Amino acid sequence: MTYGTKLRERIAAPDTTPLIGVYDMYSASIVARHYDGLFVSGFGFAASFYGLPDIGFIAWPDMMAFVQRLRGAFPGHHLLVDIDDGYVDPEVACHVVEGLERAGASGVILEDQRRPRRCGHADGKQVLPLAEYLEKLEMVLATRTDLVVVARTDATEEDDILRRAEALAATDADVVLVDGVRDVEWIRRVRGVVGDKPLLFNQIAGGKSPRLSLPELTELGVDVAIYSTPCLFAAHRAIDDALTGLRSADGRLPEVDPGTGGIGVAASTRLLEDNIARLRSARGRAGV
Repeated sequence: MTYGTKLRERIAAPDTTPLIGVYDMYSASIVARHYDGLFVSGFGFAASFYGLPDIGFIAWPDMMAFVQRLRGAFPGHHLLVDIDDGYVDPEVACHVVEGLERAGASGVILEDQRRPRRCGHADGKQVLPLAEYLEKLEMVLATRTDLVVVARTDATEEDDILRRAEALAATDADVVLVDGVRDVEWIRRVRGVVGDKPLLFNQIAGGKSPRLSLPELTELGVDVAIYSTPCLFAAHRAIDDALTGLRSADGRLPEVDPGTGGIGVAASTRLLEDNIARLRSARGRAGV
């Protein structure tokens, strides 16, 4: 069974499928202990790989190389990849989709933003003419073999949101995402116009959308939930706290107490050794 088919079947389950945003191999290693679905967040990757905001700096070879490393370490996990606008050009978008499918991605998200692009929860977003985006989307859909394709709109005008959501649902895209949905009522309205097409909801701390539990999302008819930045923001807070403590202790490291969840060399090494064991197990099942 291919990765796309596995994710498609998981999305078809009655409950909402959570996919957790990762920004590097270490964060993915931690997420893999808790969830079976990873989301390669453009926000997180731009921040971790370039140290830059999510406004269009990502180069597709960097993203493809990251996905290759992820799939090698996590052969059994769902892996959804944010490819922004397909890196501007439709032919490039198709090339990236082909490469990501070969690398073992489960699915991609393709947005309708116009450059200069923005994070989906930022102000100042502009969208392509719908016909232009649909042409690019159709090219991507014709290129993929089994990859799950999420069609995303970043429209902000009310009439345009519903018009685009309905148009995306009428394509062969597997899932529809309206990013930056501001309240529960708008989730219901989008759900109403996309019909039976699976719906994805993006949650980001401090973003424009409401904070909702998985049962609440299931009740609203949401099939997939991506959590773009919990790992990135948690690392930001934890690193800042650790270095503040180190400075206040005049450079003396704290004691590591495994009984209280302290992380030291042993715990970190065990985490990374899990990746080796997981890969060996997958090779054994494949007869390699």
